[in-house]
Amino acid sequence: MKNFFSNFKGDLFGGITAGIVALPLALAFGVSSGMGPSAGLYGAIFISFFAALFGGTNTQISGPTAPMTAVSMVVVASIVAINDGDLEKALPAILLVFLLAGLLQIILGLIGVGKYIRYIPYPVVSGFMTAIGVIILITQILPSVGYYPKEDSDYVNQFRPRAEEVILKNILEEESEEGILVLEDFRETIDRAAEVSEENILKEAQTLANKDASGVIGTFKVIPRAVQHIDWLELALALATIIIIYGFKRITTAIPSALVALLAVSGAAYGFGLDYRPIQQIPSGFPVPNLDIFTEFELTSLTPYIFTAFTLALLGAIDSLLTSVVADNMTKTQHKPNKELMGQGIGNSIAAIFGGLPGAGATIRTVVNINAGGKTRLSGMVAGILLLIVLLVLGPIASKIPAAVLAGILVTVGIGVIDYKGLKAIPHLPRDTKFGPFKISSEVVIMFVVLVLSSTWNLVYAVGIGLVIASLMFMKKMGDLTAERSDVKTLEEEKGWADEVNFPEDLKKEVFIKHLKGPLFFGVTSEFQQLAKQIPKTASTVVIRMDRMQYLDQSGLYTLEDVLIDLKKAGVKVLFVHVLQQPKYMMERVELIPSLIPEDQIFETFEECTSYIKKQHKGIAKGEQ
Repeated sequence: MKNFFSNFKGDLFGGITAGIVALPLALAFGVSSGMGPSAGLYGAIFISFFAALFGGTNTQISGPTAPMTAVSMVVVASIVAINDGDLEKALPAILLVFLLAGLLQIILGLIGVGKYIRYIPYPVVSGFMTAIGVIILITQILPSVGYYPKEDSDYVNQFRPRAEEVILKNILEEESEEGILVLEDFRETIDRAAEVSEENILKEAQTLANKDASGVIGTFKVIPRAVQHIDWLELALALATIIIIYGFKRITTAIPSALVALLAVSGAAYGFGLDYRPIQQIPSGFPVPNLDIFTEFELTSLTPYIFTAFTLALLGAIDSLLTSVVADNMTKTQHKPNKELMGQGIGNSIAAIFGGLPGAGATIRTVVNINAGGKTRLSGMVAGILLLIVLLVLGPIASKIPAAVLAGILVTVGIGVIDYKGLKAIPHLPRDTKFGPFKISSEVVIMFVVLVLSSTWNLVYAVGIGLVIASLMFMKKMGDLTAERSDVKTLEEEKGWADEVNFPEDLKKEVFIKHLKGPLFFGVTSEFQQLAKQIPKTASTVVIRMDRMQYLDQSGLYTLEDVLIDLKKAGVKVLFVHVLQQPKYMMERVELIPSLIPEDQIFETFEECTSYIKKQHKGIAKGEQ
């Protein structure tokens, strides 16, 4: 406890400063997600407090972030759409997905996955982060100009016929589940269909219109209509917010420019009595747990979202641990990755129960905390407590904030999230992959595949596809590199290694050598077979040097076995030199050693192998005499 309060003044100031920075972002992320500003605020409160309390990075400030919000937006939109556009009805299922993501993070921490997160390829992360920026930027165009598709009656009316079809289809599905629908009597169906009101049709049409205009592609669809229905006041408020955010940074960075813009523009709009659109009402009082998560739980309804929950968990882990590395560099400390994952999981789980957005370690907020004097986990807890005080004391006032102001804040967030470092590196990356008649960089391909698929299709699947492509390209590179470096030549033709220089001249035409200069795995097995075929049938002995073959997988093992069997049938003796621990273990498991290669044909050094060959050759020579 003494250490906990060892830097009380610095942690107090750091936590308050980080909390002030987090406030406008929490509200903006909540609105962007579709769950309302309170969800962003609840997420910031609980994640900041509990991730700091149980996490493994002392100075980390956690809460809703742009990447987590972008994925959450997809979850919210898809679940709301199948619940007749009713957020209240969909909320238990949404929060259940968020809760599952938190629990999965705890499991990832318990099984020690934290140390492996760093192996995710940079092009996948770069493409994903740039896509997040693009998604946020484009989806904030409509609220920035004050256009809301479900309020455009002409646009909504286009979906009325389809809305009636959806409602009737739902009636038939409900009857089928209840066992009411009987071929001989459709009276029940007719009675239910008659109860479908204009109000229900309009509500369903609004839901369909909103869904059609969501996302990057949906936004582009309705931009022509948005241009015709610009609300100039909303646009002015959004632009004023953006200008102040970037302009105030030039004056000073000591005060968060997003907060200055929030207070200045909101204050002016409210003070002058402008007729603007406010954000949704923020409930007053302490957050109440949503126990419907557990009472309305159905495994079948959750199954389609398990992969999404896992993606949220993994994304939160990456986001948090990258921020932890930044914090380590600034404070000269070492975070505990698995403990950090458990802390983030606990924070996200509790936030979900109270109706909050999922989040992760936030780089900007963490840097602000450190610069303001934060050194221990108390600073993150203070940030959460500050946001709770704001909720309890200033909730009604915060409800007066213009929606366009939060849209303007999110535009600057989107611009900041884009990975400019990765984009600037594109012209300088080696062009190592053929694409038709052109050669391009494989890393650029991965980045753009993830970027395009994330922006226009599905964030979840895009990351998975990016990882698969990156893995395949990496294996191809390793295979090509191993095949290029591993060769088979007679000692007479090849410039031998240092210990091969004094090999007897009279044996050089009979003894062939194979240098393995890399892992023998499934990506290089076909090349290995081709190299083996280059050994002439006249060879009496083949020496396979494994000094640099660090790894052998199952595919490589069985390919090696096939090659050895073929050489044995051809009467060629195979000798191994310097077999490393892992490959030897694999060969012993399937009894390749000693069945095909006896222990006396395995040598630690090439000198030992040479002595053996000399003795064998002398023995053969005496036999011939």
